[in-house]
Amino acid sequence: MPNRINYHHLYYFWRVASIGHLTQAAQKLHLSQSALSAQIKQLEGQIGQPLFDREGRKLVLSDLGNQVFQYAQEIFSTGEELQRFLASDPLERHQHVRIGVETHLSRNFIEAFVEPLLRNEEVSFSLYARPLTDLLEGINNHDLDVALTNHPVTNDVQGTLWQNQLLARQSIAIVGPSQEKLPDAFPHGYEQQKWILPARNMGIRSVFESFCASHQYRATIKAEVDDMAMMRLLARDSGYLAVLPPVVVKDEIESGRLAVYQQLPQAFEHFYAISLPRKFMPEIMLTLLKQMPLSS
Repeated sequence: MPNRINYHHLYYFWRVASIGHLTQAAQKLHLSQSALSAQIKQLEGQIGQPLFDREGRKLVLSDLGNQVFQYAQEIFSTGEELQRFLASDPLERHQHVRIGVETHLSRNFIEAFVEPLLRNEEVSFSLYARPLTDLLEGINNHDLDVALTNHPVTNDVQGTLWQNQLLARQSIAIVGPSQEKLPDAFPHGYEQQKWILPARNMGIRSVFESFCASHQYRATIKAEVDDMAMMRLLARDSGYLAVLPPVVVKDEIESGRLAVYQQLPQAFEHFYAISLPRKFMPEIMLTLLKQMPLSS
């Protein structure tokens, strides 16, 4: 094998492996499929082994191909990071951070996270609410510095090494109208109650269902919601009981409109900062990520 690899061919391989489909990669690269395929074959010829196992129309990385992809991922993701860094406004390179938040995340938690940025006159920030897949794409493309979510992200099959940092954990509680607070001896007194519950795909829901099962209680569900901002509104205005972290309805609890009926034992919602290893990260963001978890 020659001493120097053809990085032009390696780049095309990286794009095909990242996208997972030759035709789609060719369209994004504005090349014909045959021209792109020829570039990949030249790289395989230079290496002396196939990088893809072709299963029908599907391209699957070979064992060697997967290893080469890991190197290519580091080479070209770092190159794209450098390109975006150099193209940015020099005044913003150390003073502006870009934060993505998962769409259903507690707005009170987000506000607590960015509060140090609001107090720092030397820093500005952009805040984007997106589905998790869009957030991860934004981090991969260096459009975001970090993403906030309530569950960790596993490393994907293409070898993306996500960094999951636990920022906080918030207790889960039964919350309802303060003037109708029920006794702590669950489930006594709860037989006729109706509930606003997190959607079934949310971790909080399974915690509550386990709690109910341990007390042989079956909740009468009025509504299921997958957005914490909407949970807050319904808990505040409906008069029904809700299951959520008290931080979500912090203002309503402090004003006396809602009350915590009881905490669910050993039940927490966890909040994570998702990022990738980077050569450059704004100093203020590193400071935020090093701060002690906001727990209750």
